[in-house]
Amino acid sequence: MVWTLPNILTVARIALTPVIALLPFIQGYVPKLIAFVVFLGAAMSDIYDGRLARGRGEITDLGKVLDPLADKLLLFATLIPIYWLTRHPTGQYEIPWWGNLPLWVAVLLVGREVLMTVFRQLAKRRGVVISAAGAGKFKTIIQDIFIGATIAWFAWKDLAAAFGWRRGWLGAFWERFHGAVISVTLAIAVLLTVYSLGVYFYRYRRLFSQAASSASSDES
Repeated sequence: MVWTLPNILTVARIALTPVIALLPFIQGYVPKLIAFVVFLGAAMSDIYDGRLARGRGEITDLGKVLDPLADKLLLFATLIPIYWLTRHPTGQYEIPWWGNLPLWVAVLLVGREVLMTVFRQLAKRRGVVISAAGAGKFKTIIQDIFIGATIAWFAWKDLAAAFGWRRGWLGAFWERFHGAVISVTLAIAVLLTVYSLGVYFYRYRRLFSQAASSASSDES
């Protein structure tokens, strides 16, 4: 393994994914707050490890493999507790306007990452490197805001229940504001997921025709 600082950060992000996935299931607000802080650290490392690698001239083949893997594992690790806790029997952790995280939304967010991985591999075989587009980067930012805000929402619900913070006007205001942030960012993330996937497929649509041509020539 090439132990560069960017690769160490990426490996650390991978190692933290089980922690983020499990902590929200532990009763009480403390584990959920820790999960929120750990997620923030992981999300920040995702931003800076690539910049570090480019700035220090430490871009490696291992890093190219591990970085997207870490991103996908982090998404899976955070969607698991969000999906299940929003279905808590008491309804305590439901997302405003959405209720629980719909299965189709979870499948869409995860499926988009799987499709892009397959698409990038297809393009690589034909000598085309698909770099991150603006819509894809913005989608990732909004998606991270939604995930971080939702994990913090779980902690807030436990805190409010423990200390009765929702009874005052400040607590009521924060609950409405916090809930609105989650609901809006989830809606935007869904739209950007579909839009960015369409942008990638349209921009590199010639790869599909090349694949079809190759398949036809192989059959003949």
